Amino acid sequence: MTRLYIGGEWVEPDGGHYEVVNPADESVVGLAPEASRGQVEEAARAAAGAFGAWSRTRPEERAAILDRAADIIEREYGPWSDLARQETGAPTGIARAMQVGVGAARFRRYARGALEPVERGLPPQVTEAGPMGRASVLGALEVRQPVGVVTCITSYNNPWANPAGKVAPALAMGNTVVVKPAPQDPLSVFKMAEALHEAGAPAGVVNVVCGTAVEVGEAAVDSPYVDMVSFTGSTGVGQRIAEVCGRTMKRQLMELGGKGAAVVFEDADLDAAVSGIGTTFSFYSGQICTAPTRVVVHRAVYAELVEKLTGYLAFMKVGDPAVRGTVVGPVISAAHRDRVESYVELGRKEGARIAFGGERPVVGDGRGFYAAPTLLVDCTRDMRVVREEIFGPVVVVVPFDGGEDEAVELANDSDFGLIGYVWSGDAARAFRVARRLRSGGVGVNTVGRNMEAPFGGFKRSGVGRDVGSYALHAYSETQSIVWAG
Repeated sequence: MTRLYIGGEWVEPDGGHYEVVNPADESVVGLAPEASRGQVEEAARAAAGAFGAWSRTRPEERAAILDRAADIIEREYGPWSDLARQETGAPTGIARAMQVGVGAARFRRYARGALEPVERGLPPQVTEAGPMGRASVLGALEVRQPVGVVTCITSYNNPWANPAGKVAPALAMGNTVVVKPAPQDPLSVFKMAEALHEAGAPAGVVNVVCGTAVEVGEAAVDSPYVDMVSFTGSTGVGQRIAEVCGRTMKRQLMELGGKGAAVVFEDADLDAAVSGIGTTFSFYSGQICTAPTRVVVHRAVYAELVEKLTGYLAFMKVGDPAVRGTVVGPVISAAHRDRVESYVELGRKEGARIAFGGERPVVGDGRGFYAAPTLLVDCTRDMRVVREEIFGPVVVVVPFDGGEDEAVELANDSDFGLIGYVWSGDAARAFRVARRLRSGGVGVNTVGRNMEAPFGGFKRSGVGRDVGSYALHAYSETQSIVWAG
């Protein structure tokens, strides 16, 4: 049984334990702790108590701890990857490379990040004599300071990369953290805490609490000891967190929902577009906010693209993520599977045609939360399946007949704006359209990510930017120091 990690100690939870279920076969992976509001408050208080000393440590010391944590994660790569696979339902390759592997890489990146300069001299300013005093030359220094205590609330789709992308840069900048993982798969995050504990993180610098009760998350947000909340999850929950943060002006970093538009022009490499769009079905079974789930394709290549996507889907093996060759595993829970399926049925009622999928797959003995990779075509912009985030292995296709203006207008007709995509054989047009998309990032002829590029959303997809050095800026306050020369 896993215990809470508060103030450098492993603590028995006030609320006992609950079962973490393997979404592939519904077996029990382990028992997770159920914290009380008081224990969350204790964790925040411990983080606040540790902040003063930690924020004054030498950057080299913070870097060494983060590097040692990465060493430990890599040492435990095998068993911790198995755990990630069991509690998330991700296929083995994804659990190893994209979950634990990326988690270790992010600790390495921010070990280096701890050593990045935090001061920048500004040009001196000459002031004339006047009511404010004598003539002088004023120097100025821009200094990035740690924010304080950061609550990191993470999503269930990646219990390694997501929390590591919050915890590592926050610690590198000299903040202390309270981590509240998603209740569906928290066990991996406690392994991360084990790594940081063994690596020598001082007591109180890292705290991990979890639970299924709403009050656990609420306490992690509204505690007076918390200075900033970094949240990844749904837009609805993010809005409620933002409202609470606004009452006391807590800093926020919000990475919320997405409904990524993939604009496919008539001169696109359709095989490349299909390969990119197809990642929606396979990558975390569509449980990823950056997925190109909304395809806006020119009528001239509409039928061919649909045919190629249908053929692509026919070769995607749905099955047990532990079995070699599985491409699409389960979604996280029975409730989420039902939600995904309800959207497919809604699309059918709205007039969309199911070109592939739509029927629940049966894997093994029928246990597990499997949702069929589904392609909905002949869609229109007003359909709910086109406008709302489904967060599952479902892609909708909307045709357009005109040129760039119509494609851009359709792509931007969304409440979301996280990541968009453009496929075109004309590089100039692709970049021209990319600049017109109202999204925080745009992939041109690729779904790949540059892990030094800023990441975040427009509109209801979030507030702020992280990844690379931008994450270090996100977890810092900017101070100016001015002096007379």
